[in-house]
Amino acid sequence: MIQGIIIYYFGDAMVLLETKNLSKSFDGLKALDNVNINVEKSKLTLIMGPNGSGKSTLINAVSGFLKVDSGKVLFEDKDITNKEPNEIYDYGIVRTFQNPEPLKSMTVLENILISERHIGEGVINALFHSKWIKKEEEMVEKAFKILEFLKLDHRWDHTSKSLSGGQMKLLEIGRALMTNPKLIIMDEPIAGVAPGLAHDIFSHVIELKNKGLSFLIVEHRLDIVLKYVDNLYVMFNGSVIAHGEGSREIERVLNDPKVIEVYIGD
Repeated sequence: MIQGIIIYYFGDAMVLLETKNLSKSFDGLKALDNVNINVEKSKLTLIMGPNGSGKSTLINAVSGFLKVDSGKVLFEDKDITNKEPNEIYDYGIVRTFQNPEPLKSMTVLENILISERHIGEGVINALFHSKWIKKEEEMVEKAFKILEFLKLDHRWDHTSKSLSGGQMKLLEIGRALMTNPKLIIMDEPIAGVAPGLAHDIFSHVIELKNKGLSFLIVEHRLDIVLKYVDNLYVMFNGSVIAHGEGSREIERVLNDPKVIEVYIGD
């Protein structure tokens, strides 16, 4: 636990999320072609590849924003294929987006608080003030601890529209943490962010990972992200063309002529 933030710790590395022969076509074009990946517990897994390689389609399918044609998505050995995003949320999977969309007229604290389900949302519980007032106090305390961890506590009463682009990315992470996730899926978490803050964002990610949280990330800024990665998948034309686990294997993948040709160029 980091200053009151709940982290799910699993001990030894095990597969948390798995896709099996995941396929999706749009008007006859294969966006995903029998994609198989594993995301291990307490690891940071990166998916890289050129634009149009299928990265976004994959994370959209895993997080319930897109239905696949065939194949399976397993989370903790449970079949979550083609479930709705709210159902997938209930399993402990949350995601952040390339372009953060906070409720801009609300404060930073309010944006954090609305991320977690409130006991008072139920019709019966809402009638009994004593049932949810203590929970609400706990939620506020938890939200402040998350903001402190992300170094956003000094902006708690500012509207989210006043945040910088990098701070909005941190707010996205904070909203995800408020839900006590097991897996956070991140779509380009440092896109458009200054290098210094980009490293700060990944420092927070690594601290959370070391406490047991798992991450599946799509990111193009390889000069920054690669130093933090445990597992790497390279995609091209809807397929996984290379995979490496650990620093030596990742280095091998990055030097693979096939990867260089499709991703970096001749």
